[in-house]
Amino acid sequence: MKRTVVGLVTAAVAVLGLSACGGSSGSPLSGSWSSSSTTITIGSGNFPESELLAQIYAGALRANGITVKTHLDIGSREVYFPALKDGSINLIPEYTGTLLQYLNKDATQVSSTDVYSALKQVLPSGITALNMAAAQDSDAIVVTKATAQKYHATSIADLAPNCGKLTFGGPPELQKRPDGLPGFKKNYNCVFGTFKSLDAGGPLTVGALKKGNVQAADIFTTDSSIAANGWVVLTDPKNNFAAQNVVPIINSAKNNPTVTAALNAVQAKLDTVTLAKLDATLAGDSHPDTATVAGDWLKSVGLG
Repeated sequence: MKRTVVGLVTAAVAVLGLSACGGSSGSPLSGSWSSSSTTITIGSGNFPESELLAQIYAGALRANGITVKTHLDIGSREVYFPALKDGSINLIPEYTGTLLQYLNKDATQVSSTDVYSALKQVLPSGITALNMAAAQDSDAIVVTKATAQKYHATSIADLAPNCGKLTFGGPPELQKRPDGLPGFKKNYNCVFGTFKSLDAGGPLTVGALKKGNVQAADIFTTDSSIAANGWVVLTDPKNNFAAQNVVPIINSAKNNPTVTAALNAVQAKLDTVTLAKLDATLAGDSHPDTATVAGDWLKSVGLG
């Protein structure tokens, strides 16, 4: 998934709420969130890594003299992508594989290069993908070490015969997304006994797996809680989860050579190890805010 954050019902509520706050337009982020022609409004999903990436993009653009506003914690792709299309927001950090499947539910590409190429072909008119980063953060089925040992499972295929005995936790939209429950069934014949609606790899999901309220969970591969708890990321031999490279998606009307150069410079510095370290910093005891972590990293790589 990447990346998903609230379910469709929640998304619908969010659309209504944001429209009410914004004024008269049908846009989910209309009114006060619409930007002027000289300002780029950057949005994010409502999970820390998306907010961090949005702040990184914002800092890089400001360092190049571009006026930026941020509208963080929007919600799921079902809310923010329509806002990107209508110009309520202008730029969003995305993940190639899940965005491709959102736009083309029948997409079969799995490698980074193939997914990125296919994504560029299906983006709506007026929407542009800039360079993808080497950094990937994929959804994964994560289990405790005890569960992995009990079922002799190192892969989703290993777990599949016992899925019916387990409760799976994740964001509500995984019940319908192609790489969620439908994909688990199609690719592995893994049908979990119960689905527990939680958040997108956030504290609810982590807490539920810790407490045993779920026995398997959708957690992002760069999440520091996996190593901290000794959990097992089940491998995905049938590529249910496609490559998930970080990519900035921008409303073309707001793009120009300065914007492209600034964001592509960021992308060139982002790899998976770096992203995981930044996520771990966010989750640390000092609980720094995303703007601080983003700013410190940009300065450290000469882009701030």
